Amino acid sequence: MLTSQPAIRPYRSYVYAYPHKTAYGKLDAHPTGRPELRELWAAERKDALSLYLHIPFCEVRCGFCNLFTRIGAPDELTTRYLDALERQATAVRDALGDEAPVRFAAAAFGGGTPTFLTAAELERLCDIAEQRMGADLRSVPLSVETSPSTATADRLAVLADRGTTRISIGVQSFIDAEARAAVRPQRRADVEAALGRIRDVRIPVLNIDLIYGIDGQTEDSWRTSLDAALGWQPEELYLYPLYVRPLTGLGRFGADVEAAANAAWDEQRLRLYRAGRDHLLSHGYEQVSMRMFRRADVPQEGPADYACQTDGMIGLGCGARSYTTRLHYSFDYAVEMREVRAIVDCYTATADFSRAEVGRYVDGDEARRRHLLQSLLQARGLRLADYHERFGTLPGDDFRSELDRFEARGWLDGAADASGLLRLSPEGLAHSDALGPELFSPAVRAAMAAYELK
Repeated sequence: MLTSQPAIRPYRSYVYAYPHKTAYGKLDAHPTGRPELRELWAAERKDALSLYLHIPFCEVRCGFCNLFTRIGAPDELTTRYLDALERQATAVRDALGDEAPVRFAAAAFGGGTPTFLTAAELERLCDIAEQRMGADLRSVPLSVETSPSTATADRLAVLADRGTTRISIGVQSFIDAEARAAVRPQRRADVEAALGRIRDVRIPVLNIDLIYGIDGQTEDSWRTSLDAALGWQPEELYLYPLYVRPLTGLGRFGADVEAAANAAWDEQRLRLYRAGRDHLLSHGYEQVSMRMFRRADVPQEGPADYACQTDGMIGLGCGARSYTTRLHYSFDYAVEMREVRAIVDCYTATADFSRAEVGRYVDGDEARRRHLLQSLLQARGLRLADYHERFGTLPGDDFRSELDRFEARGWLDGAADASGLLRLSPEGLAHSDALGPELFSPAVRAAMAAYELK
């Protein structure tokens, strides 16, 4: 007797890093206490690092946002935060040592909204990256996130002068009613003015973020936003599915998180995704991942010698992660505003940044999963030779049952095998947010399930 299989939910989780921060734990259980950064980085290659500086402030919090950020910064909080960031940068650079070359191949300012800072504070942020960490911002790719209300001429001038090569602006929708439905107060006229100011400073790469799946959004209104964005000829576009997550504004304003994952909404988001994808492909864009599209006439902006699967990352700021080959570490994580404020206050009062606080050790199996995830979720796929060179095995040896399952669903591109690639099919890319979580290890799933939302 045949039994029906449960429907596959296409929108389970956005996998932007692995393991997720909700799988991290306090590192006090380490045999010698919290591990020293100098010890963690002693045997690491440090000649192609990525540097990330996190600014956890926004003017408003959008209804869909579960990022680590707080609203406003009273009582000179930004000054105290930058003071702490400078202390942390000094401690981290000292921990990296000078026994082996230390070089940063890429840099990024994220948040929150980095341009919440004033122009003078952005100058100081760049100084911290350059003078304390030794990053040459004018010779490596530098990406900065902004918002329509904070993309002012004076701030953008600082970023352009200090070497910013890419600026990403969260627009989400060019239709005012849809922006309000996503609890994002903005007017299209202000968005267009901000985009004009960004183009005026001639930062090489403009990225525009858009969201599909907003309440009341239709294929026609979605195309209106896509065409409005295309009018600015952005070098990159990110198309994000809307999620309703616990403790966010949408989650609190009566949206039922479980009901929000129902089949009708899934179908709407898939339909809008496909319409958006096809529209961008027909307008000269190439698909880089489920979310990212790059104009075909624009060269890749990222560093040629940095690979997220293997190279390390230095994260500065209370919402930033750092990656070594054995340990991923950060500070505590929260979404609820009271908890976020407490973590930010604790960070600004910290004097000693020489040890890792919270994190997760990445063993051989987890390293394989991370490499597979971060390669497979890119449209270009995974070079089997690279995987074999690193691990001495092939993905089919390590993840046979998962890959067989993906192949049965039509998520793998069978034609890629001949060229030595493991690559997703168009339908596999469309289901990236379902495929990614299926590659999480049982231990990581258990840790995420045990995480107490705060």
